[in-house]
Amino acid sequence: MDTIFALASAPGKAGVAVIRISGPQAVAAGTRLAGSLPPPRGTALRVLRDGGAVLDQALVLHFAEKASFTGEAVVELHLHGSVAVTSAVLRALAAMPCLRMADPGEFTRRALENGRLDLAQVEGLADLIDAETEQQRKQALRVLSGEVGALADGWRRDLIRAAALIEATIDFADEDVPVDVTPEVTALLTGVLNDLHDQIAGASAAERVRNGFEVAIVGAPNVGKSTLLNALAGREAAITSEIAGTTRDVIEVRMDIGGLAVTLLDTAGLRDTDDPVERIGVARARDRANAADLRVFLLDGNAPDLDVQPDDIILQAKADLRVDRQGAVSGLTGEGIDLLLSEVAQRLSKRAAGAGIATRERHLAALQRSVMTLDSALRLVAGNADLAADDIRTATRALDQLVGRVDVEDLLDHIFASFCIGK
Repeated sequence: MDTIFALASAPGKAGVAVIRISGPQAVAAGTRLAGSLPPPRGTALRVLRDGGAVLDQALVLHFAEKASFTGEAVVELHLHGSVAVTSAVLRALAAMPCLRMADPGEFTRRALENGRLDLAQVEGLADLIDAETEQQRKQALRVLSGEVGALADGWRRDLIRAAALIEATIDFADEDVPVDVTPEVTALLTGVLNDLHDQIAGASAAERVRNGFEVAIVGAPNVGKSTLLNALAGREAAITSEIAGTTRDVIEVRMDIGGLAVTLLDTAGLRDTDDPVERIGVARARDRANAADLRVFLLDGNAPDLDVQPDDIILQAKADLRVDRQGAVSGLTGEGIDLLLSEVAQRLSKRAAGAGIATRERHLAALQRSVMTLDSALRLVAGNADLAADDIRTATRALDQLVGRVDVEDLLDHIFASFCIGK
């Protein structure tokens, strides 16, 4: 396998830059630059040289094969983070035989291929790198820690036990089997099924934590929706005007609310109109509001023009113009905004609390395939042992796809394409 290298820290000027080298020639390449390496899992300060030219003074780290992130011998060079220094060291490495620049995600791909990570952990690492909020960080760390693999291994053990019991009855079909295995098999399958149903129920919340919730601000024209959006965003994200119907399209603002990624939607005012462009905007507003996770209704004494869901928030608009300001908000003065943000965070946090470990569509599909075949196995276990055993094997195979044991080669290029080169 080639020895690869890359800048593992962000490009550009920084206090420190990290260059990672991984593969069979990593130790030789590191020694050529640094003169000598510290013992494995050790660090040392070294002067880096390319021939007789001094490149930099760097902190050098050395990881032995099978004890590194990639599972290969790894050398890391912690340099002064100027563009000139990193460029000089990268040029020196590129000139060495048997070394090449790493492809995007190649260090992580090698960790997968060498058994240091499973596929779900790779996805968790990608999510951790992309995490914008506290809840995204926590969820990504759960997946990266191997929680998906640990659950899948437990389910797999139970299914293998159930299949072994059934196949024993098949092998001894012509003899008296001393124990009826049906109760134990049924209990094992039922336990796995219950766990899978719990994870499927939490998949929607997990996906929302990962990709973000949508909160739509809806109401009649000129009720203050755009002014409220601008106040929440802390900038002029939407055009405001005294002219009703100014907002024609859906305007989106991404925010961190209570540690959750939330996209706020400013929608066109809901009303009947003869203006064909505004009519399109109103239709889009209704569609996005109905699809949103939560709606904030801004009212000016009128009833909501959409069906209100249990978690939706109903507020009176323009608190600054009201005598009775109870349950009112003003984007102009900021009155009631802290309370609104608190209410949004509380409602969305309740949904996020039910998040499972199925954070991606691929995970959910594997769980659903397993449930379908295990339901079939439960119906067949007492009457057709051969088919029941086959269904259990199919369910086990579906769960193996969660962690990349089988049938995932076609996914790898897509997954690693999202990684930066140094990872």
